[in-house]
Amino acid sequence: MPRRNRSFATDSVAVIGLGRFGGSVAESLVRLGHEVLAIDERAEVVQRWADSLTHVVQADSTDAVVMEQLGISEFHRVVVAIGTDIEASVLTVLAVEEAGVPEIWAKAITAKHGQILHRVGAHHVVYPEAAMGERVAHLVTGKMIDFMEFDDGFAIVKTRAPLEAIGKTLAEAGLRTRYGVTVVGVKRPEEDFTYARPETYVEAGDLLIVSGPTLKVEAFAAIT
Repeated sequence: MPRRNRSFATDSVAVIGLGRFGGSVAESLVRLGHEVLAIDERAEVVQRWADSLTHVVQADSTDAVVMEQLGISEFHRVVVAIGTDIEASVLTVLAVEEAGVPEIWAKAITAKHGQILHRVGAHHVVYPEAAMGERVAHLVTGKMIDFMEFDDGFAIVKTRAPLEAIGKTLAEAGLRTRYGVTVVGVKRPEEDFTYARPETYVEAGDLLIVSGPTLKVEAFAAIT
């Protein structure tokens, strides 16, 4: 397979594996204005995405020579979105790592799979199914409107303003002192999002964007 004749922009991303997760990542990156090289070994999958993504290539991503011919070393970021075929996932990360890519994101389906990916060169390992399961669990309770947790036990949530804060400024409510969380912003019905300030007044119906340690954010949402 000959090396691609064109060069990609520095903010371009290569996405390897066009299953539900990889396809969604590639599509979202394109929507955000990034140039994407999408790679999958299945001809029917490549054909399916050919009209949605600018650069779609059928190739064996486990072959380091093929990856080099595709110019994978030119990318600063690569997402390995192969899931169920653990051997292909690991070998692909190894091939991308050998190409010298500085930032490798990889999908894992189990903790052991994730550990292996880290050991062979992945810089970031994500667990989409587990993350989505936890997010849905939080939303089902009705206490949170949205929830996002980071690897280091830090979370950001959108939740309703608690009764004790309504009719007060954030400084007067003292939510940070009492609950150990930070109100980042306030969203009022039919109004634009505003960044939170000590003098921000909280009204009934307001939604708060709150950040902090996951357990503290969960405890705060539980009172709303």
